[in-house]
Amino acid sequence: EGIAYQVRDVLTAMETDAGVRLKELRVDGGASANNLLMQFQSDLLNVPVVRPRITETTALGAAYLAGLAVGYWDSKNDIAKQWQQDKRFAPRMKPAARRPLMIGWNKALARAKDWED
Repeated sequence: EGIAYQVRDVLTAMETDAGVRLKELRVDGGASANNLLMQFQSDLLNVPVVRPRITETTALGAAYLAGLAVGYWDSKNDIAKQWQQDKRFAPRMKPAARRPLMIGWNKALARAKDWED
């Protein structure tokens, strides 16, 4: 759950700075295999969370760049067409349920500040 709360904090800050509202969150990496975490993330953000079929995108990205460099791919658009969705997690949590969770998270953060002198 801590991952989901931290992602929400970061995305909230990004939205505030950029003035742009997030429409969906595309995820990757090992944690994205956890359906419970992805659903909770969607619920906290109140936006869909979308997981690709291939979640280890660091290696995939390196392979795509190598293929682009040697001419296997003609353009970045050709690479983008390869992306495939595995699962989409839609928000299910009502605002009335989300609000106390965020209050609890912010209270925990406040208590953890200045833990060590």
